[in-house]
Amino acid sequence: MVSSMGTTSHTSTRGSAVNTSALLSLSSATPGTFTSVPTPSFTSTHVRHSTRKSTGRSTDKISGKISGKGRTPARRTVAPLAATAAALLLCGPLAAAPAHAADQPGGSTDAVKPPAHMSTVGGKRLGRPDTQVDPKPGAPALPKGLSGKSWLVADAESGDVLASHNAHWQLPPASTLKMLFADTLLPKMPKTKTHKVQLSDLEGMGEGSSLVGVKENYTYSVHDLWLGVFLRSGNDAVHVLAAMNGGVPATVKEMQAHAKYLNARDTHVVTPDGYDEKGQVSSAYDLTLFARSGLQKADFREYCSTATAQFPGVFEKDKKGKKTRSSFGIQNTNRLLTGLGVAPYKGIAGVKNGNTTNAGATFTGVAQRGNRVLLVTVMNPQQKEANEVYKETAKLFDWGFKASGSVNPVGTLVRPGAAGANQPSAGGEDSHKHAQASVSTDDGSSGGMWTAMGITGGSLALLGAVAFGVHRRWPLPELVRRRSRD
Repeated sequence: MVSSMGTTSHTSTRGSAVNTSALLSLSSATPGTFTSVPTPSFTSTHVRHSTRKSTGRSTDKISGKISGKGRTPARRTVAPLAATAAALLLCGPLAAAPAHAADQPGGSTDAVKPPAHMSTVGGKRLGRPDTQVDPKPGAPALPKGLSGKSWLVADAESGDVLASHNAHWQLPPASTLKMLFADTLLPKMPKTKTHKVQLSDLEGMGEGSSLVGVKENYTYSVHDLWLGVFLRSGNDAVHVLAAMNGGVPATVKEMQAHAKYLNARDTHVVTPDGYDEKGQVSSAYDLTLFARSGLQKADFREYCSTATAQFPGVFEKDKKGKKTRSSFGIQNTNRLLTGLGVAPYKGIAGVKNGNTTNAGATFTGVAQRGNRVLLVTVMNPQQKEANEVYKETAKLFDWGFKASGSVNPVGTLVRPGAAGANQPSAGGEDSHKHAQASVSTDDGSSGGMWTAMGITGGSLALLGAVAFGVHRRWPLPELVRRRSRD
């Protein structure tokens, strides 16, 4: 089943260390109202459409659904799924699990060991294989039992990379690639815009794709569709949004251009939904850039921090014969957020997870403790325990919060644009002397969004005739403040 457990943006930055003693309140970021979830009364007919055949096998760890037995990428028409299969895909949150996708091999996907030489974007040490950490006296030791092929811990505000392991290893990203999709498209469509889904909008999805339950000939708002992307990692919602954006090829092109703008040079985009195809790769470093950039957007923060919501269903007649549209509950597939199968992580606020045959489990998360906000990415844990990617992420969060101030950074999350790749490679005087500002223009790589970030001292950055104020505090939702006090 398709990669999509767990979701990206226009501007990543690194500037002076910022005070995060209090977080901005974001009223729209509270979780959606959640009611009891009946199994949808329809079988989503998009499964009839031409689909991409997957490579290998992928098993949903809860529903046990298996798909993808082919060996080569291909497109074919599949018969409608039985009602029971639809129920497995579209049932309520307690029975629903993040869907998985069988991936196509690509890049160094099948390599047992990382390349000896990788990208040095963000610092020379990040291009070295194995674990990179520079502890000061008294620093806590890294957690034992970490088995991820690649992982990274970074300060979300300063951009300091506190520790990493094969940070630039190009690996299949699974649905964490949806962060880049969202970061690219979110600014382009108002959430109130509606779209009547056509059969063609749902064509070309990978066999066994994770679905939210979009149905052709029904109308959905952009807001509905983004909830489907972030909460249920629905490839059907991704394809409809891509269709609204001019189609999958155009969207892939924009995503690749935006990745380049963010200096995410390990990423090669083939599909907008993260369903793995040959050559589709990213890295822990790039996924962290996508998350950091996406979190600059209020809508992104709202969606990725929402635990449960209602999604539009079909029209049904009431006792008086009046037709009204039903809805059903959906739950976020990020288990550190919802606590499904693992303990919810204190201070968690997103971001996106994924799981595919070749990618294994992938996850990027953001969390706050006190004045510190961290980003952690883990890719493909080799320890095959249930929810291992979440367990290792939680360990790295715990370490990162304890290690605050007791390790020297081994690299940095670079800012967007051409100048970003040339910024200092780690913490220190030079990297904190200048405020960072960046501009996205109205070309395909930006979505027409002006941004400025990394502002020191609470000042304003002037971008041409536009002044865009950036708060000194990392703008995570009010939801995090509540969880941080739990």
